Amino acid sequence: MHYELCIKHYSNLSFQRNDKLEFVSLALGAAAVYNEENERLQEMGADMGIEFEVKFRATPEVLDTIRQKITGQEVEYRMETTYYDTPAGALSARRYTLRRRMENAQSVCTLKTPAAGFGRQEFEVEADTIEAAIPALCKLSNLDTLPTVLSDGVVPICGARFIRIAKTVTLPDCTVELALDQGVLTGGGREVPLCEVEVELKEGSREAALAYAMQLSLAFGLEQETESKFRRAQKLAAQL
Repeated sequence: MHYELCIKHYSNLSFQRNDKLEFVSLALGAAAVYNEENERLQEMGADMGIEFEVKFRATPEVLDTIRQKITGQEVEYRMETTYYDTPAGALSARRYTLRRRMENAQSVCTLKTPAAGFGRQEFEVEADTIEAAIPALCKLSNLDTLPTVLSDGVVPICGARFIRIAKTVTLPDCTVELALDQGVLTGGGREVPLCEVEVELKEGSREAALAYAMQLSLAFGLEQETESKFRRAQKLAAQL
């Protein structure tokens, strides 16, 4: 089993709770749903990436500890993200996320749409503005209604600024990116602290990636973050 292999490889991590079997069930169930969704999209001939990640809330002290204890190739990114929606909120109503992110000096525009389990369909292009990216994102997503949804244009609604320490971690059955994010979420002229850990599958087994995420949560006392950066920033912008 992928989970057992992952446990053996990271046996140096100490666990405080005996809930591994419960997470195995969750991991296998989520991975099965992910596989079904991925196969369905491939049959449709869709040209996209499937984002598969788990997020956890953290503190600056915990981020520092994880950075010191987890080995792997490390890259630092300065991120500045602007999230967009139509004036009527049509993208949010469909659970779509549209953003432009400066990753150091690179401008990347992304559209995310719902998928089953822990997955999200992700379409990405390099463009200097969100307006320049929209035609390509419409084509990549192959969503027939998207051009109509976006016909009224888009406006910025919230954002995020943070530094990401990204570590590439190679496990027996997968490769994941361990992202340590610290900064602020912005919206409505306000800011709130952002401090979180992401485990994103880059290659290989979903079960192994989820098992590794669980081990991190147990070893460092992390709680799962169920809302995206966008949803949290959007709520901030909506506060009166």
